[in-house]
Amino acid sequence: MAGSTYGTVFRIMTWGESHGKGIGVTIDGCPAGLALCEEDIQKYLNRRKPGQSRYSTARKEGDQVEILSGVFEGKTTGTPIAMMVKNTDQRSHDYSAIMDVYRPGHADYCFDQKYGLRDYRGGGRASARETIARVAAGAVACKLLEHYGITVTAYVKSIGPFEIDPQRFDLKERDKNSLNMPDAVAAEETGEFLQRMMEAHDSAGGVVECLVDGMPAGIGEPVFDKLDASLARAVMSIGAVKGFEIGDGFEAAKALGSENNDEFYTDTDGKIRKKTNHAGGILGGISDGSQIVLRAAFKPTPSIARVQNTVNRSGQNVEISIHGRHDPVVVPRAVVVVEAMTALTIVDLILENRCARL
Repeated sequence: MAGSTYGTVFRIMTWGESHGKGIGVTIDGCPAGLALCEEDIQKYLNRRKPGQSRYSTARKEGDQVEILSGVFEGKTTGTPIAMMVKNTDQRSHDYSAIMDVYRPGHADYCFDQKYGLRDYRGGGRASARETIARVAAGAVACKLLEHYGITVTAYVKSIGPFEIDPQRFDLKERDKNSLNMPDAVAAEETGEFLQRMMEAHDSAGGVVECLVDGMPAGIGEPVFDKLDASLARAVMSIGAVKGFEIGDGFEAAKALGSENNDEFYTDTDGKIRKKTNHAGGILGGISDGSQIVLRAAFKPTPSIARVQNTVNRSGQNVEISIHGRHDPVVVPRAVVVVEAMTALTIVDLILENRCARL
């Protein structure tokens, strides 16, 4: 299986299946001398692990990370960093009933067509559990970005028809509710909505918004490897993501040029800035020094207990009702995954940018 490697200078390769012995990642290209310990990784993994609220899967996993190589006496050595999280709460028998049935909204049929076989236990590599490896690597990337004064922060902007109110935006509130919404009122209303979805054996999707602060101007390439194109590729590689936006995104298509253009000015310190940020911090595929704003749209969780029509491997029309432990909404746990893929992209381009000029 190709396609498990990401990055050019700061490269990662993820491995493992949902119901295998574990999930892991190897990072190649991390500079030596970065202070790093397992706790730096664990605090990110704790944000995505299952079983933390009634809106996430009941699968109980500690998701304890082990750093296997690349760190000595608390600092990176410049050699590959290998990390692993063991699976401890697999219930593969939950999937025996669907081993020959294609689940609607899942990649079962596509895997069979490509490989001629598939790991039906939780989806194998197509499982959301694969994101453990991304988050572990992203934690290292975030630690490295701190060295450059760059922070990456994501949160849930909306779930179903409920969206946060900019007038009530409070980032501290994000960590106080299980939906990762920086708006207490919206979180309460959304919680009631999700409870109704669970009772109806249905699920919901939503939007994660991500902000990058402290980004210097001049990062990204002007043609195929544009910063926004690279971010789109990274975020769209996350399972369940079906849409991506930078800045005003699709709303820019409704605006006039005079409305959408961000006018430049020089501040009192002599720095060039923009009066607005409709472009989301990127112009011509290159960062302009302002805040990067991106959004990822997640589809509803496809595993639902409601009876659905599908086919089996023999082509027979059958009905299916998916049981087991599944999230009624993946969006809250996906927040840290969006942060991770964003950080991995930016740190890779920053390191690559060192070759741009003398």
